[in-house]
Amino acid sequence: MFKKVSLALLVLLLVAVALGYSNKDQLLLAVIKYKSANEYEIGPARELNWAQGPAQASAQSAQRPPNIILIVADDLGYNDISTFGGGVAGGRVQTPHIDQLAAEGSVFSQSYSGAGTCAPSRAMMMTGRYPTRTGFEFTPTPSGMGGMVASISAGINNGLPPVLYDAELEESRPPYEIQGLPPEEITVAEILRDKGYQTVHIGKWHLGRKNGMAPHEQGFEESLLMASGLYLPEDDPNVVNAKLDFDPIDQFLWARLAYANSFNSGNEDRFEPGGYLTDYWTDESIKVIKANKNRPFFLYLAHWGPHTPLQATREDYEAVGDIKPHRLRVYAAMIRALDRSVGRITAVLEEEGLAENTIVLFTSDNGGPGYIGVPDVNHPFRGWKISQFEGGIRVPLFVKWPARIPAGTVVKTPVAHIDMMPTLVAAAGAAEPEGVEIDGENLLPLAEGASEESWGRRTLFWQSGHYRVVRHDDWKLQVTARPDKRWLFNLAEDPTEQENLADAHPEKLAELTALLDEHQRQSRGPLYPAVVEMPVAIDKTLAEQFEQGDAYIYWPN
Repeated sequence: MFKKVSLALLVLLLVAVALGYSNKDQLLLAVIKYKSANEYEIGPARELNWAQGPAQASAQSAQRPPNIILIVADDLGYNDISTFGGGVAGGRVQTPHIDQLAAEGSVFSQSYSGAGTCAPSRAMMMTGRYPTRTGFEFTPTPSGMGGMVASISAGINNGLPPVLYDAELEESRPPYEIQGLPPEEITVAEILRDKGYQTVHIGKWHLGRKNGMAPHEQGFEESLLMASGLYLPEDDPNVVNAKLDFDPIDQFLWARLAYANSFNSGNEDRFEPGGYLTDYWTDESIKVIKANKNRPFFLYLAHWGPHTPLQATREDYEAVGDIKPHRLRVYAAMIRALDRSVGRITAVLEEEGLAENTIVLFTSDNGGPGYIGVPDVNHPFRGWKISQFEGGIRVPLFVKWPARIPAGTVVKTPVAHIDMMPTLVAAAGAAEPEGVEIDGENLLPLAEGASEESWGRRTLFWQSGHYRVVRHDDWKLQVTARPDKRWLFNLAEDPTEQENLADAHPEKLAELTALLDEHQRQSRGPLYPAVVEMPVAIDKTLAEQFEQGDAYIYWPN
């Protein structure tokens, strides 16, 4: 797996064998953990020198464009927030701050992510363009992850079909750091920067780290980047961990990830965050808001929570009560931290007198995953992250802007992450880039209460390799090559996708297939190949036994 093995690593392997790590995968994970721990020097936590705006507001502040804050959760299930009547652990853990944000603004009740996984969704938020135009179709993964996940999966007897992995193809793929959004793509951050905004990114990026792809090279003047993925060190006295022995991805992440950020340097200059990641990034976001209160700013707060590895603070773990199983309690505590973050952001806007003319948007990059073993994260919708059933792509979208958006507005029109960029550009009074095909639409008229019958777009697309999906009006078609399957649903009558109408409505099947084929004909093709295909059960979590006849898809990445 690695070309060079140091003396220290050989000693580690001998110790691992002596301790009983006779399993090949455990040995490889030990190697990955060792290599990761020694890959980069990680310095101590440091004070960040955020750029300071003017001490006083200008005389033209009354005409100042709105501040913009985009808060994106990672892998948040539709049922994880209580806005829609649910909440984690059967509603035991509520999300009052997120609920308040929704109540004071506009709720898009049929909002979709850009994809069933994170990175393509984030690229669509930044550009307003489908991956068929940008080529950014798959989620970047570290070298060796596909093979490691395939190997671990083979040893887990959960009944699923095998993971398909092409090691030779992976050799042809670019390194992880440059699997990203091409620098020539124009991001919303670049447009807002050129409009005079102070543009700041905090958190996850996942759109490349080198060669012009890092956030500070894609329009953000300042970037506090998630350089790895632990919320706290695994042995921190204040952390409660939940490891998932049934999930090969989780096993890889615990071996691969460290506790590190970087500042304005992409992949370099790593240092420890100043606390539990969700809270620390919120602390820094508050500093950014205060530093820029007298000039327009765009803050992209891209949370990691509640993505695995599951780690919570001990305080949050105790606060949510005696929830079982343990992994659900840790997960619930992570949701509590995420909700607290939203509350702290909205509170500081009030304290600084910025709330009236600040547009705050809240969403998730995709639906909740089945691989955490929590059955109801996407209730009532079917499916999970790494699928394009409604559970994988239906996400919350709340937009609050007191100066323009009436509280309590509910929009039923289907919208998606491709609409984020043109919406924010319009809010800032900026222009979309000339000569660039933008697939998204400005959502502000809908949010402000315009008639939904005036909305012109009827069709949305999703694509990951051979797995292609279209929603046209209320009809949704999913097409996969593995298995060779067509699912056709009427979402107006069957929003949870229970009755496959592909055989009963051949004319509608043909109509939507033609739309998919035309969309595919316009594709530039992916920037780099998919090297792994993951089998994903649609109706069961990864903690449950897959049985013959259960529905599944293969997800290319």
